[in-house]
Amino acid sequence: MTTIRRFCCDDLLRFAPVNFDHLTETFNMSFYMTYLARWPDYFHVAEAPGGRIMGYIMGKVEGQGESWHGHVTAVTVASEYRRQQLAKKLMNMLEDISDKMDKAYFVDLFVRASNMPAIKMYEKLGYVIYRRVLRYYSGEEDGLDMRKALSRDVKKKSIIPLKRPVTPDELEYD
Repeated sequence: MTTIRRFCCDDLLRFAPVNFDHLTETFNMSFYMTYLARWPDYFHVAEAPGGRIMGYIMGKVEGQGESWHGHVTAVTVASEYRRQQLAKKLMNMLEDISDKMDKAYFVDLFVRASNMPAIKMYEKLGYVIYRRVLRYYSGEEDGLDMRKALSRDVKKKSIIPLKRPVTPDELEYD
């Protein structure tokens, strides 16, 4: 049976095989450590019975006012464990924490515009394309900023799509 639990320091030495997918963004160790220290509630792993890491999600909460939101920095599942709804379970967990614990207005994430399987999965989970970010990935490929409104955003204002694409320097970083 799969166990979903908080990410811990030991996992940093065990999760590299999950990152082998070419669409998975990888970061340096200090980046992962920062997330683990600042937003531990937003960092989880799915672990197989033998202790192998099947996938993980890392995120944070950020913004101000009606822009207060949960953010999915990375969610990935090892190829041999896909099609078991692990990404959905991990996403639901982050959404619940954003909604119930941190009272966020929405959850957002960025995805490569060419990653149609991920875009379709996010749409099935209730995400909409809020805006296109030109040359978001390494200054080459466009990214899509996808959002899902949470219970605090009663009028769903956070997911009204922008009419024009933006550049990375137009993004708000908190």
